[in-house]
This record gives sequence, structure tokens and C-alpha cells, in this order.
Amino acid sequence: MKNTAFALMLLCALSFAFVPATAAQAVYGETNAKTAVGVKFSTLGAGIELAAPITHLSNLRFGFNAFSYSRGFDKDNIHYGADMTFRSIEGHYDIFPFDGGFHLSPGFVANLASPVTASSSVLGGQSFTLGGADFVSNPANPIAGKGKIDFNRAGPSFTVGWGNLLARSTKRFTLPFEVGIVYQGAPKATLNLTGSACDPSGLNCRTASDPTIQSHIPSEQRKINNDINFLQAYPIVSIGFGFKL
Repeated sequence: MKNTAFALMLLCALSFAFVPATAAQAVYGETNAKTAVGVKFSTLGAGIELAAPITHLSNLRFGFNAFSYSRGFDKDNIHYGADMTFRSIEGHYDIFPFDGGFHLSPGFVANLASPVTASSSVLGGQSFTLGGADFVSNPANPIAGKGKIDFNRAGPSFTVGWGNLLARSTKRFTLPFEVGIVYQGAPKATLNLTGSACDPSGLNCRTASDPTIQSHIPSEQRKINNDINFLQAYPIVSIGFGFKL
């Protein structure tokens, strides 16, 4: 069901994004209405976008963004190697209330994959905390694992900015700028461990699949979610360059 809804949203966005400019000219008498393309850099990554006119005071804009970044960090003595790979599509209905560059843009942003994946490890013999409980990574079979952080596949966005990719004039170039947010929902961390861990004395070692260790994983996931909960309202800051075709 979720995949079907996502596909319909994408199809709708693509359909509107390529509305022929001649249709806008015929209905609204817009002599300068054409299609425009733009490139931009934003907190969603590097992107490309297309715009088509809807009325004299509005456009529909559709884009794709990509961004990759890797870094390592430690939490509760567990080392994480995180890969942030943002791949998203976005759609905006740009409204120009004063017939100028200022615009209000409700829309949506949809993630094409899990934005954050990570590997986890604890050196053999090193102590670590999992869900509030203390353990020691078994030197003979150290703790390791993989994890990911998901957000809602798609969420509503709202931006304000200056610049019109399809300026209703002879102007062909523009430098659009906008700020806003996309609501992507609460983070959902998933942590899967392998190897084995012992009690703080180094005895009573258990594999990561043991119910005693597994019972602490949900608590650790909640801690991670709470630490990054502020990202459910993700900020958008964007600047770009547009060319009217």
C-alpha cells in the first residue's frame, strides 16, 4: 500500500512537472510562459529541478536531490561508522502573491531510500552500554552489527523564498533562494548485533541473539531516536541558478 501511494505521488508530480507551456499560454494568455531548468545546492544535497507555469502567479516545480557523507562516532562505547546517503525527489507549488520574485511554496519531499545506514563494532575486551545495561565485548567473538535510521518515506514541506525560475518577463536567468522545512516524521532506528558479550566481570558470555542481550536493544534504539528527534522537522536552505528555456 505504501509503495502504491508513493508511486502515485511520483507519477502525479512527473505529470504536472512537464505541463506544456503552450497550455498555460492558451488559457492565461501568458506570452512569456516557458519551461525552466535549474541547478541548486541545499541541505537536501545537490539538485536539479524543472518548472512549468500553472497560472500567471504560480508554477509547479519538480526536482531531484543527492547528497552523501560519511563519518564515525562513538555512543555508549559502541563505535558507529555512519553513511548518510540522501536521495530525494520534491515537488512544490510556487505562488507569487505580489507578481514578483517573492514566493510561498507548499509541497512535498520523498526519500528514495533509508537516508542513514551504519556499521557498529566494539573491540574485544572493551566495556560498552546497551540500553542502560553494562557488558564487555567478548575478545573471542567481539560485538559487531549493522543499523539504519529511517524517516517517513514522504512528508509535506513549506518554503518561502525569492526568485522565479519562470519570470514573466524577458529575463532568462535567475538566482533563486529559499528556506523552509520538511516534516519527515520521527526517526526510527534499527540495530542488529552479532558476536557475543559478557557481563562486566568478563564472565557469562552470551551471543548477541540471546534474549538477555536482545531485550536491551529496543531501549538503545529509543535512545538513538531521542537524540536525533529534532530532525523530524528537517530544515531546507537552498540557493541555485535557473535558466528559462
